[in-house]
Amino acid sequence: MSSKNYWTKIREIAIDLNKIGRENFDETSLDELVPILDEIEVIAHNDNIDYDSAKLILSDEGMINSLETIRDFYIYIGARLERENAYEIIEGGENAWEVLDTFHFYERYEGLLSNESKLVPFDENTKLVFIGSGPLPVTLIMFNKMFGCKCVGIEVQPSVAKLSRHIIRRLGLDDDIEIVIGDERYVGHLDYDVIMVAAFAIPKSKVFGNLWEIVDTDTPILYRTYSGMRQMLYEPVKDVDLRGFHQEGLMLPTGNVNNTSVLVKKIV
Repeated sequence: MSSKNYWTKIREIAIDLNKIGRENFDETSLDELVPILDEIEVIAHNDNIDYDSAKLILSDEGMINSLETIRDFYIYIGARLERENAYEIIEGGENAWEVLDTFHFYERYEGLLSNESKLVPFDENTKLVFIGSGPLPVTLIMFNKMFGCKCVGIEVQPSVAKLSRHIIRRLGLDDDIEIVIGDERYVGHLDYDVIMVAAFAIPKSKVFGNLWEIVDTDTPILYRTYSGMRQMLYEPVKDVDLRGFHQEGLMLPTGNVNNTSVLVKKIV
């Protein structure tokens, strides 16, 4: 498919989303919205689009409004899928783990965390702090499940933190995973081996600026971003956001994983 055809397809998806209307998303069923997400990800995951072609497609001035619409939808649908699965877990009684397994993105986390474990080793002695843990803290749950890590999630919204704490209790993980309320500055009150910054933890310049004031030069910091055609899902982290940090490693996504994982350390 030529760049022109991709431009057309992306615009068509954005038009469909605008027909629904952002103000009507909450009243629109997931049965209607998830197929649109799937349609978006078919393009984002297309391995036939190389990085130069992706840059050409996504940097076109005619794409600005369409990308804004699609990225806004991606944030919305991700948060809604997390919240709805979280409430289903709460209502699921003894079947909490089975309900978690139905989360739309659940299987992808194994590939994502496997990538990240190639950048930083994780085991039962690792203390991981995750900035921006969200309502359904799958990253923390999976790091504990796969590697036995002790984890702390930092969540800025009290209501979201309360919901995620409930999930952790339902899964029987409250001895291994803690959720605290705050932003990246809370790291200064914690004991940690590795820090991770969520893809949706923003603004990135503020997050990394505050981390620079707290961490030492040996602290591994992982962050998640978007590269290639997957940038249509969310704006990638920029070099200017990372002033004072040096890139130590990078793992590109494969298959249906969305995030590029990057390891950085502070420089002085």
